[in-house]
Amino acid sequence: MSRLRLNAYRIMWVFVFFDLPVITKKQRRKATQFRKGLEKDGFTMLQYSVYIRHCASSESADVHIRRMKRATPEEGQVSILMITDKQYGNIINIWGKKLMPLPPGPKQLELF
Repeated sequence: MSRLRLNAYRIMWVFVFFDLPVITKKQRRKATQFRKGLEKDGFTMLQYSVYIRHCASSESADVHIRRMKRATPEEGQVSILMITDKQYGNIINIWGKKLMPLPPGPKQLELF
């Protein structure tokens, strides 16, 4: 059973892409709160306005997605994408003209 649970097709990655207005002081504060909330929930910045989180299952991913929906400010756009670990393994990262290897995965398994 545990072998099925740690399958690359069950492990999920959640991407959060956002474009939030930052014209007024209140908008900047809301955008900052949103970003800090992502980090507090275990997301890591992949690029500015693109955050990513490893989840042990789609059920775990759903919990984090619900949190992000509740934390989304009234203005702006937030998009959430879920992909399997197998799909994430096909990512190609290019910095300038240099191909870079995929960063190492999480060193600790989530137990709940």
